[in-house]
Amino acid sequence: MNRSLPRRVALFAVAGLIVSMWAFPVLWALLTSFKTERDVLAYPPTLVFAPTLANYREVLFGSSTILPNLWSSMVVSFSATLLTMLFAIPAAYALARLLPPVGLIIPYYLVLQRIGGLDTYSGLVVIYLTFSLPFAIWLMVSYFEDVPYEMEEAALLDRAGRLRALWYVILPQVRGGIAVTTVFVFLNAWNEFMFAVVLGGNKVRPVTVAMFNFISVEQTQWARLAAGAMVAMAPVILVGLLAQRHIVKGLTVGAVKGGGRR
Repeated sequence: MNRSLPRRVALFAVAGLIVSMWAFPVLWALLTSFKTERDVLAYPPTLVFAPTLANYREVLFGSSTILPNLWSSMVVSFSATLLTMLFAIPAAYALARLLPPVGLIIPYYLVLQRIGGLDTYSGLVVIYLTFSLPFAIWLMVSYFEDVPYEMEEAALLDRAGRLRALWYVILPQVRGGIAVTTVFVFLNAWNEFMFAVVLGGNKVRPVTVAMFNFISVEQTQWARLAAGAMVAMAPVILVGLLAQRHIVKGLTVGAVKGGGRR
């Protein structure tokens, strides 16, 4: 036990260093969001300042509000996540059980201009679907492959059928994997910028594009940009907290079952 103490201390020290490296930009952006533009541009940087909520009032209710853009991000991200999981779950199950590995070759690119989907929610969701669906299927296949065949065979012997076996036997075993995949797909859709700025427009403008408006050639409004970033991060943090238990279970189930096989 004494020998393991230095190892645990070193492990916690390394973990603390990694967490601090990740948390520093977030904490700095949080502090910046409560500063005035004068305090933001002060040199050397000021750590003691009078906090203000003016930036949050501006990005939420002022002329630079990002609330409509948050709605655009919500619609696109939730729709892309829902449709991706709707197609990914049966497709991953089929690839794991019914199709050869060559079936993993999935078309990745769709030409949006040919279907008239520019500056529409459906068009942007379809584009997000083309790169999130292959990822979700690839990730879900590994979870389905970890489910023992005997459980499914028992259900099939009881005349359950493929769909009933999938719903009542397989899906309860891969809930953690579904949670992990759902969160990853949602984060990819929420944080995406390139397709949104090119294929979106005045009607469909996600929050990642809206925050870019605070950056211009003449001036970068760092305080409002930081406040907008904090607001945009809130739904992502909420999703992570709500699905935390399932995420941890989903990330560890493969390792546990893999070790059991060996």
